Amino acid sequence: MRYRSRRSRRHHVGFPLVSLLATCNGRGVHDDFDRCYRAVQSKDSRFDGWFVTAVRTTGIYCRPSCPVRLPLACNVAFFPSSAAAQRAGFRACKRCRPDASPGSPDWNTRGDAAARAMRLIADGLVDREGVTGLATHLGYTTRQIERMLQAEVGAGPLALARAQRVQTARVLIETTKLPFSDIAFAAGFASIRQFNDTMRSACDATPTVLRHNAIRPDKSDPGAGGQTLNLRLPVRTPFAYEGVFGHLAATAIPGCEEVRGSAYRRTLRLPSGYGIASLTPRADHVSCALVLENVRDLATAIARCRRLLDLDADPEAVVDALSTDPDLRAVVAKAPGQRIPRTVDEQELAIRAVLGQQVSTRAARTHGHRLVRSHGTAITDAAGGLTHTFPSVAQLNEIDPGQLAMPASRKRCLVALIAALASGEVTLDAGCDWDLARGQLLAVPGIGPWTVEIVAMRGLGDPDAFPVTDLGVRLAAERLGLGSDEHTLVARSAGWRPWRSYAAQHLWTTLDHPVNQWPPKETP
Repeated sequence: MRYRSRRSRRHHVGFPLVSLLATCNGRGVHDDFDRCYRAVQSKDSRFDGWFVTAVRTTGIYCRPSCPVRLPLACNVAFFPSSAAAQRAGFRACKRCRPDASPGSPDWNTRGDAAARAMRLIADGLVDREGVTGLATHLGYTTRQIERMLQAEVGAGPLALARAQRVQTARVLIETTKLPFSDIAFAAGFASIRQFNDTMRSACDATPTVLRHNAIRPDKSDPGAGGQTLNLRLPVRTPFAYEGVFGHLAATAIPGCEEVRGSAYRRTLRLPSGYGIASLTPRADHVSCALVLENVRDLATAIARCRRLLDLDADPEAVVDALSTDPDLRAVVAKAPGQRIPRTVDEQELAIRAVLGQQVSTRAARTHGHRLVRSHGTAITDAAGGLTHTFPSVAQLNEIDPGQLAMPASRKRCLVALIAALASGEVTLDAGCDWDLARGQLLAVPGIGPWTVEIVAMRGLGDPDAFPVTDLGVRLAAERLGLGSDEHTLVARSAGWRPWRSYAAQHLWTTLDHPVNQWPPKETP
């Protein structure tokens, strides 16, 4: 089929994104050549991150929305990831920057071992602990992990980590004035020579050329508290950012989080030091200003900011699924593209969920502030009023229950949760098994279904978590005629699977509550 204009290409693709995925019959998206080629014809950015397009005649790989002329089908190959394309000998396109596209939603919506591995690799685990550490976290052998990822994404954990190092190095080259030697080691390369060879191979340019060709190099220098980096976090549209940013603002813990101007800011506890993230929502991206004590944490900080805002979600699939419910359709249509307000630390979210049991949002913030002030690590924030990181489990393990101003039952629950997290009886991280984590949490005295589902939804990122006992969810459901009885609502929600977390978020948006106000009427 011949298309006469770019406009016509966009409107005659013949299938939505969800259809592309639904018809793959269990294969990777990249395996369906005809549909991937039609997606590339559309130049639609919604397909970015699902696969990359490699052109044999040029040796270049691009994102599906790359504006260059469409190559002949006989010269095209599709790969599931940038790492797989690099492994096959292709170099990244200098125009569309495929390595900077949103991540595949697959890794956020799946709970299998491959998806868990991808989330841990994005968090920098392979660079910190190697493939052996990754295998230990997942409970598999290194050979099994290698075979699993080869089958899923066409590259092993080392190749995936290498692609991530390339992206980290490129960001530092183009946005800072750091010496290349510092960038090489900050990105995780073993030597300057390895850094130069890898950048030349992956980007078809030397670090010097990449810096020279940077469109908007960052003129900021390291300040009091660390290196400042200004980044652009891509996101799939539609992007209804008011819900996620409003929720984060309303629940912000003073000293650890704040709203300043049009930005949500918070501290980050990172492997090599602390960080401060300043996140400002835009229509099609999030502006991110990062202050890092150690730039080696850049990739981890970016991954956690993306996870916090649920930026790799597939909004089209959510809208298509939830719009089939006639009573929910109008709510979804009013603000499509909702994101789940997630977290930068799964253990932190669990502790905050316990603090929020049966109390108001304001009271939960007060409890959190006391913990942060008394047990968190003090930091320097030259650009705002942040004072501490949220304390780690190790810092909270010696907490004195007598200092907690809360009912005795909740004190016992909080202390028991901290002890379980410290001992490993409860495992909560980017790569944990969602069902196993649910069972471990329920075994902690004082933790019930509401806390478990909130942690699964906001902490672990399970797209099908459903806090049916939440008062806000039940009130909104009753107003929409969905029923407020627990059993009735659970039965009704069966049609929303596997996106019940997003259904809950849509229900919350119907309430007159500070979590739906962005910018907030009154800065917390």
